[in-house]
Amino acid sequence: MSSAERVVESFGDRLRDWRERRRCTQLDLSLATGVSTRHLSFLETGRSRPSRDMVLTLADALDVPLRERNRLLTAAGFAPSYGHRPLQAPELSAVRQAVDTVLRGHLPNPALAVDGRWNLVDMNAAVAVLVDGVAAHLLEPPANVYRATLHPDGIAPRIRNLDEVAHHLLGRLRREVELSGDKALADLLAEVERYPTVRALPRHLDVPAEVVLPVRLRHPAGELAFFTTMTTFGTPVDVTVAELAIETFFPFDATTAARLRELVPA
Repeated sequence: MSSAERVVESFGDRLRDWRERRRCTQLDLSLATGVSTRHLSFLETGRSRPSRDMVLTLADALDVPLRERNRLLTAAGFAPSYGHRPLQAPELSAVRQAVDTVLRGHLPNPALAVDGRWNLVDMNAAVAVLVDGVAAHLLEPPANVYRATLHPDGIAPRIRNLDEVAHHLLGRLRREVELSGDKALADLLAEVERYPTVRALPRHLDVPAEVVLPVRLRHPAGELAFFTTMTTFGTPVDVTVAELAIETFFPFDATTAARLRELVPA
């Protein structure tokens, strides 16, 4: 059983799970927080109950995601500290505006926003270049970027260097599963690993010669090559905002840049 699949319910179980997930001993955590190893042991076994401040101190030291900090607080008998508002909530209007500004400002290059489970939240018009030919069922809300990319009916058949790209994407998703403890992400990973396109991947690959790994995409207008960057919010205190990310695609070469200017209306 992977660490993402462990069932943990009590605060002590959750604390131990996060400490082990971070490969942190009780002594390590004690030195980081000033809490004695004896007290940490009592917390993990349920012999002691933490205060609210103690829960947040330990969660901060273990770099627990905001969603899971709320679960730690609930397991300890406290109300959640971090809001989890829908993106359309009035309080997140400035966040929505920031996302929209980035997406529109990145044209004619593709850009999209995703939540913490890689579900599509928003995109600009240039993303149509990427998903041209993708089966409609993969684009129905909530469309998932990993499904749309790696599914046999998705972008995968059009990616010339699929072996390298898929290995990179799967490695990133595995790291996120381990770091986040999110069962939904673990389920997504298990799903995409069953795709024929993924099961056919070679076990080992040579390191690419480029400085960044390009995605080389077949397109009726000719091959398009991209590299991407990820942008997140720097000081989130809401779960939705903390899990929101913007992936921006940049032309890997001048030919791709010129073709995008032709394909995407200004």
